[in-house]
Parts: sequence; C-alpha cells; structure tokens
Amino acid sequence: MTFLVGKPHAVSLLGYLSEVTRHRERTMQTMGSQFRFEDRRGFWALVILVTLAVWTSAKEVRAQGFRVPVGGESMVLSAAVQKPGSQVHVPEFPQPPADLPPEDPTPYARWPNGPSHSPDYFPIAVWLQHPKNARAYKEAGINLYIGLWRGPTEEQLQMLREAGMPVICSLNDVARKHLNDPIIVGWMHGDEPDNAQPRRDGQPGWGPPIPPEKIIEDYQRIREIDPTRPVFLNLGQGVAWDRWHGRGVRTNHPEDYPLYVQGADIISFDIYPVVHEHPEVKGQLWYVPYGVARLRHWSNYQKIVWNCIECSRISNVNVKPTIDQIRAEVWMSIIHGSRGIIYFVHQFKPTFIEASLLADPELLAGVTRLNRQIHQLAPVLNSPTIRGLVSVESHPAEIPVAFMVKEHRGKVYIFAVSMRDKPTQATFRFLRPVPSGRIEVLDENRTLELKDGQFTDHFLGYQVHLYHLPL
Repeated sequence: MTFLVGKPHAVSLLGYLSEVTRHRERTMQTMGSQFRFEDRRGFWALVILVTLAVWTSAKEVRAQGFRVPVGGESMVLSAAVQKPGSQVHVPEFPQPPADLPPEDPTPYARWPNGPSHSPDYFPIAVWLQHPKNARAYKEAGINLYIGLWRGPTEEQLQMLREAGMPVICSLNDVARKHLNDPIIVGWMHGDEPDNAQPRRDGQPGWGPPIPPEKIIEDYQRIREIDPTRPVFLNLGQGVAWDRWHGRGVRTNHPEDYPLYVQGADIISFDIYPVVHEHPEVKGQLWYVPYGVARLRHWSNYQKIVWNCIECSRISNVNVKPTIDQIRAEVWMSIIHGSRGIIYFVHQFKPTFIEASLLADPELLAGVTRLNRQIHQLAPVLNSPTIRGLVSVESHPAEIPVAFMVKEHRGKVYIFAVSMRDKPTQATFRFLRPVPSGRIEVLDENRTLELKDGQFTDHFLGYQVHLYHLPL
C-alpha cells in the first residue's frame, strides 16, 4: 500500500500509521522531506484514507480533493483506490536485433588489469561487504567484491589480497597508489546517481539526480588516469520502473538512461521486487530482467550489463526472498543478457546485519549451490547465443516462458524460466532437424523425450529449467 503526497513524494501506508502514532505534532518525515499538516482536517483526512485502505485491503490509495499545507506550500492530493487482484501491466521487452553480433566469450580481455580474461569466468559479486568476510564469500562461490565502505583503504586492500578476492572500487587517493595492484580489477562511480540526491545547500530534502553529463565527464576523467581497467556504474530502480518516485524531478523520464550508460563500460542496476513495498512492483520478478533488457537496448548492445539481485529481506520485516525466487531472478537476468550477478545481502530491519547471507545457513546453502551451477556452466554462458534454432509456445499463452539457447562442445543448452508466478506448460520446437532421443534436465535427475523435433515440460510460477542434449 502506498500513499502518494503530491509528486514525487511517497509514503508507505504502514509506515505512515507508525508515524501517526509517534508524531502527535502531526509532522512526518519520509524520503528526506518533512510534511507538517498544519490543517487538522487535512491531517485527519489522511488518517481516514489510511484506515480505509487497510479496512478494504486496498493495494494502493491516493487522496483527492484535499488541500494540505506541506512545508509552507499548499499541496493538492490526487487519489484513487486500487483493489487487490488488479491486472498488472507487463511492458513489452526490448528485443535484440536479428543481426546482433555474437557475444564475446572473453569480454574483459580489452582491459589488461580488468576482470579475468578466461572464457570460463562469470562474475558473481557481493555489494559493499567487509573484506574480513571475503574468504567466507569465496567459499560460497563469490568471486568479486564491488564497493568498499569509505575505501579503498590500505587495510581493506590487504585483507582482500590475502583472501584472493578481486575488487571494483572507487578511484580515491589510496587507489591511485595501487594502479599496478592486480587485486583491483575496475573502478566505480558513486551508487545510483540517477536517483534524487541529498541537497547541498544545508536544507532538508532531496535535489535532482546527478546529470548524465557529469557521469560521462567523470568516466572520461577516470579513463585518463587508468585506461587499463573498466569503469562500473550501478543505477537505481528507475531503469526498470519508470514511476520510481525516488528519482525526484526526473521520475518518468527514462530518456535519461541512454545518456547515463555512456558513462561506463559495465552498467548495472538494482530493483528488488520480492521485498518491494509498492503494489506495482511487489512480487513481480519480471522487473529484474526487464531492466536488464532495457540497459542492453539503451546501450545499443555495446556495453557489458550486470545487475543486482536481492539476497536478504533488506528492510522488509515480513518477507525474505526464497532461494527459488533468487534463482529465478538470476536466471531471468542471464537469459535476458546479463553477464554478471551482484548479490545485495545487507539487512537493515528489524536489525542491521551487513553480511546477512552469511548469517542465514539455509539461504547461504542455496545460493552456494546456485553459484556453483553458474560457474560450472560459465563456458557455456560465455559462448554465443544461438538464435533461430528453437521456438517455445506456452499454455496458457499469457504465462510466457523466456529462454536462451547455447551451443558448446557438441551440445545444445536451453535455459528457460517462467516469467509469471503461475504454472504453465511449454513446448519447445527445434526449427531444424534434430534426432529424437532424451533431453537431460540439469540438476533435476530427470529426462524428457525429444520426438519429432519437440519436447514439452511443466513450469511452476517463476520456475527455472535447464536442458541439454547432444547435437
């Protein structure tokens, strides 16, 4: 449930109820902006709307017809009530052109001091973690750190060096002394410059995002200092969700992103639908690959695209992603062209745990299995995607199955995932003659019959199946 106050501010209804009970002076602070309801009628109108939303189990409520003084200005509230079960609009995914050149199996070879040049390397990273945990993450199949808190420092680099954990970090004064240090494999911008930024004039609230032109300028400056490593840029959820109010004055301006992607060599983004609070995004895992597809399209398929995956409850005290949901997001991303995975493992509520994945044995075991599977398949994933070999038809048709086809060492691999949280049946057809036989479903201890150039399988909601067969 979300309560929208003007534009672009938004307040969680449940959070708002909490604020109502805690702030008797009728002041509420959210998204860095303070809302003071000097008009008692306006204040209680909001309370009534919140109560109405809870009572009707509305997914979203917006107020209309109330004029509430906010921060010295009189703001008009707009409103509607969205009931559960409302059909979610899924946008059309950008599709790569038919003549797209095959993927480079060693995309990092252009940077002498960048990530591994091996064709069996697939980056699986963690975001902003303490180097003291690098060995534990390495055992879980993590092979890259991204970001160092207030770093890099000499101590942080030494710990990573001892653990054999490469890092992408900021190019600060310490880093400039380590331009020949192999532990550093890339440089990074500040996180999410496309979001509204804290104001620098001493006033509360948020200003506009950092302009794309500034990101491009910084990118060029970094490259002048060190052209031997790639520059990494992580963007916010506006990549996949145009209505993300956290962009402030640039909300609903996706045209910014083709400019942002010019400011780095490796582009990433984050959106966390499992733990998301907004009904438009909550539980809609397809937002993750949608963002991947958009980044590839916006970069004209010239940039390396990675993406972040939710791997903790973050700030949602009621919901934590399951390993099946994490696996679905990861494979959705890879199938749509992501070439690197970044796990976000921080927990902020109900208590702060930086390395929450390491503190969750069940999730850690599942993520470790997933990482091991990806590393085993890395040479396959880095091989060119084969287009025009296989088609898929799902029943019911409104529950699509996305897939990717690879060919490696005499075998065909089909990686497939259901794109909705409902069961479906998919029939895969080869568009050129192939011999009948059995298709192995990887890591599921079962096979399927391939007959007359086709086979059929069942998918639960957001389920992943990986197939391979000899040519």
